[in-house]
Amino acid sequence: MAFLETGAALASMASRGGLVREGSPARVEPQDWTARRALLVTRVIRALPGLPVKQGQQAYTASLEMQGIKANQEHQGSKVPRGRTGSQEDLDLLETLASQDIKDCKDFLDPGGLLDWKLLLGKRVSQDRIPGERGSQGPLPLPISILGEKGSLGPQGIRGPQGKSGEPGPQGPPGDPGHKGMPGIGGTPGTPGFRGDVGRLGHPGLRGMEGHHGSPGLQGLPGIPGRSVSVGYLLVKHSQSELKPMCPVGMSKLWDGYSLLYFEGQEKAHNQDLGLAGSCLPRFSTMPFLYCNPGDVCYYASRNDKSYWLSTTVALPMMPVEEGDIKPYISRCSVCEAPSVAIAIHSQDISIPQCPTGWRSLWIGYSFLMHTAAGDEGGGQSLSSPGSCLEDFRTTPFIECNGAKGTCHYFANKHSFWLTSIEQSFQSEPASETLKANQLLSRISRCQVCMKNL
Repeated sequence: MAFLETGAALASMASRGGLVREGSPARVEPQDWTARRALLVTRVIRALPGLPVKQGQQAYTASLEMQGIKANQEHQGSKVPRGRTGSQEDLDLLETLASQDIKDCKDFLDPGGLLDWKLLLGKRVSQDRIPGERGSQGPLPLPISILGEKGSLGPQGIRGPQGKSGEPGPQGPPGDPGHKGMPGIGGTPGTPGFRGDVGRLGHPGLRGMEGHHGSPGLQGLPGIPGRSVSVGYLLVKHSQSELKPMCPVGMSKLWDGYSLLYFEGQEKAHNQDLGLAGSCLPRFSTMPFLYCNPGDVCYYASRNDKSYWLSTTVALPMMPVEEGDIKPYISRCSVCEAPSVAIAIHSQDISIPQCPTGWRSLWIGYSFLMHTAAGDEGGGQSLSSPGSCLEDFRTTPFIECNGAKGTCHYFANKHSFWLTSIEQSFQSEPASETLKANQLLSRISRCQVCMKNL
């Protein structure tokens, strides 16, 4: 009803021609009083003093759209003229509209929210009325916030200054008992104390009475068998290193020396059993012998004679060695006096054989059989001799020394022969195979040197 009453008042003002001026846009005559009211009020707004022309144009166009009237080309191309200074009657009408239903007026006249209504009404008050007291401040409007998209992670800031150390916290409860520690290292023995003074001589005691004869004691255990002294059995032990080997327990050393394998003279070989004392010479020379002819003339180191020695486990040299460089390659040996004869036992497989009952072990090793070198000459070891059981295995267990040149080297024509492992007790057709470096010990027979307990 308020809108209808207001519309009638505006129609009356329009009929008097107070709001329509020459040069304004073409009039629109809608049949609806509400639409007519909007048109008339828009013109009143245009007539208000201080209203910008652009805002009046936008409000006028919005009013036409609310009425369902599309602005024609004439309306779009024309500008809303600057209105006259509003008369007292026009301003009274605007105030009446605002007091009746300002919300409906604003929504209908200014759908885009383009006009500052408080400013417009304030101008009217500032011209004709005495301003009242300023009201209390209303509640702050709620901020309109739109949740934007999460931005990308910014760069890491610089590290801030180190904070102050906090106060020490309260003392915590006692912990669980720890585990028992390891025994400590024993202390050093203390220094012996001072010798005490000699005590006073006591009085001689009374002579005692003669006691009764005791009963015979029990028969004692049989004693260990006696051992012969200086029987004369010899045992030779080769270390295959630069160190002099120790004699087994219970034996005395007679001498030590260098391990001779065999000689070659006049292109003939003369072998030495490594289990006999002749294979341990007290002194070393690349040519330890000379030769003589029937004319009472002897020659030393004048022919191409050779000597062969048991070698050590030092890496093979690239070139022949001479003088002091020879010593690390020559094995050392010791001759020991033994209480009984020692023998070598071979298992012919990779397991270590056991000594017979009543015999004890002296050492274990690998079953060394024979050797050849220059001129297809060489020699071998008796398989019962301790010399046939070498403690270390090498494909080249000996080195050749040339007497005339005074050098020693491992030449390609030297070969060593070893007992092999046999899987069956009787094997008639062995299978041919070639063993590489990491497979050698899988086919070498093991042995043990044993001595009878006396």
